Amino acid sequence: MPVESGSSAAARQAKQKRKSHSLSIRRTNSTEQDRSGLQRDMLEGQDSKLPLSLRSNLLDLFSQIEREFENLYLENIELRREIDTLNDRLAAEGHTFEGADLAKGALKTKASHSTSQLSQKLKTTYKASTSKIVSSFKATTSRAICQLVKEYVGHRDGIWDLSITRTQPVVLGTASADHTAMLWSIETGKCLLKYMGHQGSVNSIKFHPTEQMALTASGDQTAHIWRYMVQLPTPQPVADISQTPCEDDVDFSDKDEADGEVDGPNDCPSVRVATTTLRSHQGVVIAADWLVGGKQVVTASWDRAANLYDVETSELVHSLTGHDQELTHCCTHPTQRLVVTSSRDTTFRLWDFRDPSIHSVNVFQGHTDTVTSAVFTVGDNVVSGSDDRTVKVWDLKNMRSPIATIRTDSAVNRISVSVNQKIIALPHDNRQVRLFDMSGVRLARLPRSNRQGHRRMVCCSAWCEDNTTCNLFTCGFDRQAIGWNINIPALLQEK
Repeated sequence: MPVESGSSAAARQAKQKRKSHSLSIRRTNSTEQDRSGLQRDMLEGQDSKLPLSLRSNLLDLFSQIEREFENLYLENIELRREIDTLNDRLAAEGHTFEGADLAKGALKTKASHSTSQLSQKLKTTYKASTSKIVSSFKATTSRAICQLVKEYVGHRDGIWDLSITRTQPVVLGTASADHTAMLWSIETGKCLLKYMGHQGSVNSIKFHPTEQMALTASGDQTAHIWRYMVQLPTPQPVADISQTPCEDDVDFSDKDEADGEVDGPNDCPSVRVATTTLRSHQGVVIAADWLVGGKQVVTASWDRAANLYDVETSELVHSLTGHDQELTHCCTHPTQRLVVTSSRDTTFRLWDFRDPSIHSVNVFQGHTDTVTSAVFTVGDNVVSGSDDRTVKVWDLKNMRSPIATIRTDSAVNRISVSVNQKIIALPHDNRQVRLFDMSGVRLARLPRSNRQGHRRMVCCSAWCEDNTTCNLFTCGFDRQAIGWNINIPALLQEK
C-alpha cells in the first residue's frame, strides 16, 4: 500500500481548511441576509426624509461592505494558520526562509481571486500586517546599537540632500526645497549659516575636498559655488538617550505628528551671492559633485545631460550625453577621475576621465525602474539604488552582473557607503533606514516611532567617519535632519 507523503497530507489538510472556511462564509452570508431583512423591516417604522427605496439601497450597500470585512477577517485568520503550518514544516526540514516573501506570495495568490476593489485594498493592508507576523518567527542575531543623538530642525520644507565637510571645522550641510541650504553644528544642532542665493529648490549640496567652499544644485537650472566661514559654538552636553537595538521589536507606529510651521533660525547669518554660477543646463539641476582635486565639478540635470565645468573659469568642459531620460544623481570617485550618473531610464553610466585623450563610458543595465543614485566605494565597487526596491553592488572590473543584490520592500533613495566600516545606508520612501554590508547581509534597521525617527520619506543618508558622536546622518521630507550613532560589532559585520 503506498504511503501518503508529508506534502500530500499538508495539501489535503489545507484543502479541508479552505472547504470549512467557505462553509463558514456561507453561514455568515445567510445570517447577514436574515439580519438585513430585520433591519429593513425596522426602517419602515422610522421617520426619515429619504425615500424608503433609497434607504433600502443604502442598507444593502452597507451590508455588503460589512460582509467584505468579515470575509477578509476570516481569510486573514486562515492565512495565518496556513503560514504557521508552513513554518513548522520548513523548520522541521531544516530550511531557512524569508517570512515577508512567504507571506507576500500567499497573499498574492489569495488576492488574485478577488473580484472586489475594496477587498483588494484591504488584502494589501493585511499583506503588510501578515508579513510582520511571519517576520517575528525569524531568528534574531543582531546586537547593533542605533542611537538618535541630534535633530536638526529649521528648514521650512523637505530636505533633499545632506553632506559633511571634509575640512575643519566639520559641519553638516543640508539642501532643502525651501530654496535654501544650511550649515549646522553637529554637536549642538545650531544653524551656523544659511545660503539664500538660489531661486528654486536646492536639490544637493557637496563640499570642496580641501577648501571652505560648497557646491549646490537647484531647480532654477543653475549650480552655485559659494564660500563660507563659520565658527563652532561651545559644545553642550549630549542628552542621555537610551540605546535602542536596531531591531524589529521597536514601536513602528504609523501615526504622524501634526505638520506645523517650523520657525527657522532667525539669528543665523546668511550668504546671498554665489562666488561662481554655472549656467548651461536647460532643466532642473538635480545633483552636483566635485571631481578629485576640486578643480572641476560635474552637474546632473533633467535635460538628460551631465556637464563638466572648470571651477576657476566656470566654463563648460564637456557635456555628457547618452541617457534617454532625466538624470537623478551624479557622484565622483574619491581618488580617481571617474564619474557615475544615474537616470530614470533604468541605467547608470560610468564616465572615465583618467586619460585626457579618451573619455570612455560604460552603461550598467541592472535595474527595472528609475536608478535613484549610484555611488563609489573606496575600492573598485559601485553601489546603485533604485525605485525597483533593490540595491546592487558592482565590480568595476566585471560589469556584466552585480556581485550582490539587496531586495527591500520600498523604493530606495540616495544611498551612502561608510568608508571605514563598508556599510551601506539605505533611505526608503516608507520612512525606514536600513543598514547592509557589502555582501548584501542586513545589519540593522534604524528605530522609528512616534517619538523618534523620520515621519516622512527619507531622501538621503551620509556617513561621517571622523565624528565619534554622530557617524550617520539622514534627512527627509519631514523637514528635519537626524544625527545617529551607529555601533555595529565587528563580529556582526563578518557574518
